[in-house]
Amino acid sequence: MDQNQAKKAVAEAALAYLVPGEILGVGTGSTVNYFIDALASRKADVAGAVSSSEASSARLKAIGIPVLDANSAGPLSIYVDGADETDPHLRLIKGGGAALTREKIVAEAARTFVCIVDESKLVPVLGQFPLPVEVIPMARSLVARKLAALGGEPRWREGVVTDNGNVILDVHGLRIVDPVGLEATINQIPGVVTVGLFARRKADVLLIGGPQGVRRLGGD
Repeated sequence: MDQNQAKKAVAEAALAYLVPGEILGVGTGSTVNYFIDALASRKADVAGAVSSSEASSARLKAIGIPVLDANSAGPLSIYVDGADETDPHLRLIKGGGAALTREKIVAEAARTFVCIVDESKLVPVLGQFPLPVEVIPMARSLVARKLAALGGEPRWREGVVTDNGNVILDVHGLRIVDPVGLEATINQIPGVVTVGLFARRKADVLLIGGPQGVRRLGGD
């Protein structure tokens, strides 16, 4: 099973968590694209979706699933999204696609967060993948200095503007042994919109695709 097959397998496995007749949240990225494709066969069960990015919204609409505003949708049954990195405790780094703020909003609104990844994303300690931080443009240099003081090496993701009109700093060189604490610390820096650590609101279920098929962490 190659990486794309693994992504397709976990995406299809996530359909088991679909709650017929309820609104779900849908994330962003290549693995999620497979999930949206798989949703086409179950769209009669989907009352609507709240999406974390313009790209996913367009893909959902293309298969005939209504995309709803988060403010009018209310609580969501599930949120299905990928991750750039996950540890065995279901804490995540997200934001490689620059949709981290909307992803956090949708994750917070969902009863169950189902994270779908291939096994290359599973690491013992978070930080090998650069940590994305969404920042208000005027605060970019200030926030970069604060992040450097925390021991990281922030780099501006030049040419990238988020769906919210902000910029991304990717923090390299971190070994994140206290994800919840670091998430809180970075979120307190003035000018930070949010950090791509999903530790306080981590995944409830982690589906991992690999050569032996799909295995699950959490969800007990």
